[in-house]
Amino acid sequence: MLQHTRLEALDDERLNAADKGLPARAAGLTVSEFLATGPRLAEFWTPLLALDARALEHNAAVIQGWCDERGLELMPHGKTTMAPALWQLQLDHGATGVTLATPGQVRTARSFGIASIMLANTLVAPDALEFIAGELADPAFSFHSWADSVATVEAMERGLEGVTLPRPIDVLVELGGAGGRTGARSVDEAVRVAERIAASPVLRLAGTAGYEGSLGHDRSPAALEAVRTYLAEMLEVHEAVRGLADGELIVSAGGSAYLELVAEVFGPHIRSLSPSTGAEAHTGALRQAQGAEPRTRWILRSGASLLHDDGIYHGISPIDGELTPAMRGYARVVSHPEPGLALLDGGKRDFPYDEGLPVPFGVAEASGARERPLAGASVTALNDQHAYLRADAPFDLAIGEVVSLGLSHPCTAFDKWRLIPVVEGGGSDLVVALVRTFF
Repeated sequence: MLQHTRLEALDDERLNAADKGLPARAAGLTVSEFLATGPRLAEFWTPLLALDARALEHNAAVIQGWCDERGLELMPHGKTTMAPALWQLQLDHGATGVTLATPGQVRTARSFGIASIMLANTLVAPDALEFIAGELADPAFSFHSWADSVATVEAMERGLEGVTLPRPIDVLVELGGAGGRTGARSVDEAVRVAERIAASPVLRLAGTAGYEGSLGHDRSPAALEAVRTYLAEMLEVHEAVRGLADGELIVSAGGSAYLELVAEVFGPHIRSLSPSTGAEAHTGALRQAQGAEPRTRWILRSGASLLHDDGIYHGISPIDGELTPAMRGYARVVSHPEPGLALLDGGKRDFPYDEGLPVPFGVAEASGARERPLAGASVTALNDQHAYLRADAPFDLAIGEVVSLGLSHPCTAFDKWRLIPVVEGGGSDLVVALVRTFF
């Protein structure tokens, strides 16, 4: 779990004029002092990204419950937000750790006391290997990285030469797919990598991992079949390497787009939950005994499910109807140069655009709690600090009015913000928290 005292220290940080979007009156106050004044979202400057506390709580409960019901652990991908307060939210709901993408992110997580980390990537930089070796002196620290080639294993061994290693580093063999991202390109190749890991004096073969999301970008029959085939091949690797391992194994897959296929393909191999294991399921401490040891943990890494969105995941998530978008953008009309065109003061520096442009929902009223519908309009382009809002006919939109925007792709929303206000939700624009990111 996170060290709550470290999180509390974030509330003692002093705000300043460089904190994007904050009201001018916040400068000089600590986070806790500012929140004690009861700030309202309407007083924040545009452009702005805001979160909804009720939606976050709802989504954390939904994705954890979804995993528990299927015998899956959840180690959400923390690189989506790089926000320790949001990691803590999911740990409190039963996640068994945090997944990260780079050694630097791992170091940030350890500074907040994260006790269970999966690096969904290779670890080959000598300095990073030495850092992990030092962290492994903590017997409560669980760490796993990935490897997809014999060359990767050899690079890890070279990086660890002369390093005091309290215990071997746990490594999962990564299976990829043709046209995908990283990962061994066949079951046979993955098995060879696993054999090499098992033979290493400084590494321990700890299971199988992969990312099915790079094999499909929609819910077409062809994409779904490609993902199912890939997940079945992951199981082949798992069965082939079980005899090589000494101790607990992990099988891990699952972004936020095809998680139901992960549960479908892995499901028959996960032991059925009985009523007596309900508490165990809630904490995510699920294990499977397939005959003799080693036992297997089945881990989902969905990261975007906590935030959801109004774009790519709204269109592709199999549990879209159960999740609620928990982030919203706000931008002000600064120019109305011609009929049917308005320019907003938020652009690429403020909102994600790689997986779809922002979607205009309405015009915020002065209270910030209500919206006037904005029908027939769309954002057609973004510049660095401007959004082009167009409509086929002139629309009722005045200079200075604020437009609320649905956003697509949480992973490229959070990296643009150091502090993000969180409103109470449920129609209230009371700001109850400021989420700190560490990009």
